[in-house]
Amino acid sequence: MKTVEKRIIIRNVYPELAGGRYPIKREVDRPLVVTTDIYGPRTIEASLLFKRMYPEESDWSSVPMSQTGATRYQGEVLFSPEGIYLYSIEARAAAGKRTRYHLDLEVYVEPARARFAAWYEMFPRSQGTVKGKHGTFKDAERRIPDIKRMGFSVIYLTPIHPIGVTNRKGRNNSLKAKRGDPGVPWSVGSKLGGHTAINPELGTLKDFHHFIKAAGKTGIEIAFDFTSNCSPDHPWIKEHPNWFFHNPDGTIRYAENPPKKYQDVCPLNFNPTDREEMWEEIKKIFIFWIENGIKTFRVDNPHTKPPAFWEWLIREVKEVYPETVFLAEAFTNYDKLEELALAGFSQSYGYFTWRNEKNELIEYFTKLTGTYLKEFLRMNLFVNTPDILSEILQKYGKPAFKMRLALAATLSSVFGMYSGYELLENDPLIPGKESYLNSEKYQIKVRDWDKAGNIKDYIATLNRIREENPALHYYGNLRFFSSTGANILCYGKISPDGKNRILVAVNLNPGGSQTGRITVPVELFGISSDEEYTIRNLITEEDMIWKGREQYITLDPKVEPAAIFRIE
Repeated sequence: MKTVEKRIIIRNVYPELAGGRYPIKREVDRPLVVTTDIYGPRTIEASLLFKRMYPEESDWSSVPMSQTGATRYQGEVLFSPEGIYLYSIEARAAAGKRTRYHLDLEVYVEPARARFAAWYEMFPRSQGTVKGKHGTFKDAERRIPDIKRMGFSVIYLTPIHPIGVTNRKGRNNSLKAKRGDPGVPWSVGSKLGGHTAINPELGTLKDFHHFIKAAGKTGIEIAFDFTSNCSPDHPWIKEHPNWFFHNPDGTIRYAENPPKKYQDVCPLNFNPTDREEMWEEIKKIFIFWIENGIKTFRVDNPHTKPPAFWEWLIREVKEVYPETVFLAEAFTNYDKLEELALAGFSQSYGYFTWRNEKNELIEYFTKLTGTYLKEFLRMNLFVNTPDILSEILQKYGKPAFKMRLALAATLSSVFGMYSGYELLENDPLIPGKESYLNSEKYQIKVRDWDKAGNIKDYIATLNRIREENPALHYYGNLRFFSSTGANILCYGKISPDGKNRILVAVNLNPGGSQTGRITVPVELFGISSDEEYTIRNLITEEDMIWKGREQYITLDPKVEPAAIFRIE
């Protein structure tokens, strides 16, 4: 009697997003681990298939998958170089036909800096030393060693383009600029040009190249700010008036985000009648700056633009320049963050800036790093921005500055800081509101970067700890641990090889010392419950001997609001 071969079924492939509609993300130094359930004959050989799409590879490569359960199989692959890749699964019984998973899934493979980096934001025009005098790229170049000493790997420049004159804002966002007021850098465009032009007060394109090269020699990447905003003087206003929104009287509408009004900015309409031409023109801007040495972009307000545009643009760029990294400046909800990350953004801002309480931090980061979101969304935790001076920094000063920085540097593998943070700048325009007094957005600011009381050494210590401990190089390995009291947050990270084990405790109350009990998950760290073990406080460089799971800790924010322990 003829036997019927049992059919092979491949199901429950992970990771997979929306039935293969969107790509997941990996980096060149982090393998993709794929799991699946395969049903069929008792003996099955399974393979993880993969190939690069751009430039296209005609043949699939494969690695064997190991059986980890009755029907469970697992395989992993490390992709190199950067690019857009496909992956799938194939299985067969001994001497039987091959069965292929019905989908070819995508993965954006990005450089390691997409996951692990420390960003420093600065206005290049404020890097000079003479009060009121416009800074240049050469002035900014002289700041590089100081920024490097603090341990930053990315310098993010605010827009460097010509700034409009019409409706130019004055100091502290006044509606009328006075003579000498430089205007807001995000009001792009004048008779000198638009998004591919450089404000001549900063220097020339040659000077810009020299600045990028000088940063590169120290290992620092330069990030470029892309804003689609146009001033009323932008060349596109006359050349393409249909690319903008119009008032009933036919005049071009300025931007509003009630109650805020931006009279010096005209937002683009991303769906004009000649949409294809407009989108291509914006793509040319990105290509222009990539070809002039920029591979990292911070994108202004992407959540107010059509997701379809970003999905198209990022794919178009990555097909040719796969090493490009895109940061979405999107302070928005989970759904919108997810939408932008699915569209291809490498990183995103988020609500960390306003998460101060223990439970809300746990809830927020458990969702971001402990669910499917970690497969494609990476949060870049900025402690402040030119627009955001949080109330906790205003009220509590240095202890709060140190505490928030320690959280950002250890909760995520990528974080950012706007210049002036190291000097503890916290004077609000209006107490309790988030705008800075004498904001750098509206004026040139000259600082003493070695001002007494600065926390530059503390920042350097945190970045050194990050560099030296591989566990802190990763994003999805965050785990929260039990701690008593409402103000002590405890969490940890373990490196992929299990050798580097980090435990962090932070006092969330910058106004007072806190003592509490933390639970050390010794079993997670490979330590028995009755075994003594050495821990090292990486901030104070002190060693201690602990035993067991329960430990008491005191954190005085006036001394050190956070402790970063390494299990030795």
